[in-house]
Amino acid sequence: MNFIPLTEDQLRQLIDAESTFTALENARRGAEEVRGSMFWRADKGKDNLVRASTVARQQRLGVRSSETEAIYQRFTERKAAAQARVDSLQIALERHRRMNLALRVGRCPNIFVKILQRLDKLGLAGYFLTVGTHALYAFEAASGARITPEALATQDVDLLFDTRKRLTFFARLEEADLSFINVLQKADKTFEIRPDQLHTAVNGNGFEVDIIRRQAKHGDPHPLRMSHHEADLWAVQVDSGERMLGAARFSRMVVATDGSMARLTTISPKTFVKIKRKLSTSASRDARKRGKDALQAVIVQQLMQQHMIEPRGTLPNVKGG
Repeated sequence: MNFIPLTEDQLRQLIDAESTFTALENARRGAEEVRGSMFWRADKGKDNLVRASTVARQQRLGVRSSETEAIYQRFTERKAAAQARVDSLQIALERHRRMNLALRVGRCPNIFVKILQRLDKLGLAGYFLTVGTHALYAFEAASGARITPEALATQDVDLLFDTRKRLTFFARLEEADLSFINVLQKADKTFEIRPDQLHTAVNGNGFEVDIIRRQAKHGDPHPLRMSHHEADLWAVQVDSGERMLGAARFSRMVVATDGSMARLTTISPKTFVKIKRKLSTSASRDARKRGKDALQAVIVQQLMQQHMIEPRGTLPNVKGG
């Protein structure tokens, strides 16, 4: 048996946790619309309404009037309501984290979930796709099943960087005065760049993060360092990079062994199967990895057929749920 279903209690908890998780995502997007502040500033005997962004940019909206006072009132009320909703859902999500842990709902590596959370918090998640073995955590979550450990055991994750978005990515890092290795160190301070593999970061427990990219094209810089900082990771080219960037996306909440949650975005299961089948028969592929490639292709194909995973992901129904 290549996978086993979650128990009804585990599945019900997973569904409930994901409902709260997605509600919090939506609430945070709503809060983004009212980031910064709005205040009155006296200038030459008149009060002016000023909107300040989180990066110290300010915009005058006009002198005090019934119209600007209404703008100020709406902004203040929206900001307070948005923050109250975020705070409430964060409390609810922490309850779900404890339930996830108690029911052993999750088994995604804690460090990987921390990395995904950090990328999301810094607004960098949209620049990467999780590819390779760790994509299986999204597929099994959508299926309400547990994939056999033999297909999952790995101490490294591949993050595919979308070079088409590199300019805004670099701007975000520069604005935050961070290198990409700094970002990983915010998830785990023990991450360091491997001197013999400059596209790989490894932490104190031996968990590795590989940064990969498509073959250089359309003006892509090559080689590509992940920030303007000299001591940073470099992205390595892979033959399948272009195909994976062009594939349909598959996005799912995944749960760590400690119950914490994050969104994992990867390629569609259909594309995953095709790539793994090709790797399993490639003469240039490490012979020690070809067997796992073939097994992973079989398992995901079975999940697609038996659980009907769609590109966006679906969860089966739960009795009484």
